[in-house]
Amino acid sequence: MIRINSQTKLCVIIGNPLEHSVSPQIHNAAYRAMGLNFVYLACKVETVREAVAGIRALGIRGASVTIPHKESVIPFLDQLSELAERIGAVNTVVNENGRLIGYNTDGEAAYQSLVSAGIKLEDRKITILGAGGAARAIIFTIAGKRKSGRITIMDTRDQMALALAEEVGDKTGARIRSVKMKADTLSAELKDSSVLINATPVGMYPGINQSPVPAELLRRDLSVFDIVYNPLRTRLMKEAGKKGAKVVGGLEMLVRQAGEQFRLFTGKKPPLKIMLAAGRRALKR
Repeated sequence: MIRINSQTKLCVIIGNPLEHSVSPQIHNAAYRAMGLNFVYLACKVETVREAVAGIRALGIRGASVTIPHKESVIPFLDQLSELAERIGAVNTVVNENGRLIGYNTDGEAAYQSLVSAGIKLEDRKITILGAGGAARAIIFTIAGKRKSGRITIMDTRDQMALALAEEVGDKTGARIRSVKMKADTLSAELKDSSVLINATPVGMYPGINQSPVPAELLRRDLSVFDIVYNPLRTRLMKEAGKKGAKVVGGLEMLVRQAGEQFRLFTGKKPPLKIMLAAGRRALKR
């Protein structure tokens, strides 16, 4: 049971929409398990400038940042970690006595999720759908580790994807290109891909019957990582699983990035098993 008093430290998640989020259950379970006087709440935010001013004024200890604010939050922060600056996206804000510092824990969480699932990236072609904040973090992390053969970014916003591909290529030296996402180009790109990463919100609750990839383009030797975590198994994951493909869902990435946020907020080692169990319980409900 969380006991709230005048010493309780508040952490929040800011984004829009947030109805699907299970981050409060994950973080609060960790606080309870560790006996920490913290509480974590979800705050639907449309105007990020005002939200950041509130974090500063109210002395909120930390904030998770999600869609659509991972990039737009940056101008209102005082400092970025080296990794967040290189990626150009922030998913974590820590309030150090009124000084707001931005971090990014998404990319490493995604990479570790792929590795722990036994998905090989070396010398493989990776196709990633999306060019937003989460996609930026994942692409920069994988490319920076020199852990892929070729990377293709696909997005309906082709200029955005092109700019991201050029930026990642310049900063990391990776073999990377962009292609506008359409039915014919998606089919062509997936034919020789070994790994597919969905870094878009397509398939997320409440749109659980949607998938960014037609089932006929999936196959046994195409590993699929869907960063969407609600529902626990998206339509994309189910259809890839039916083809016999190796499939990874977004909950593990969510918990890993939340674990690093927990460390930044509290200075304590995160109880990842407890956080993962809390996330699963919340999603099953």
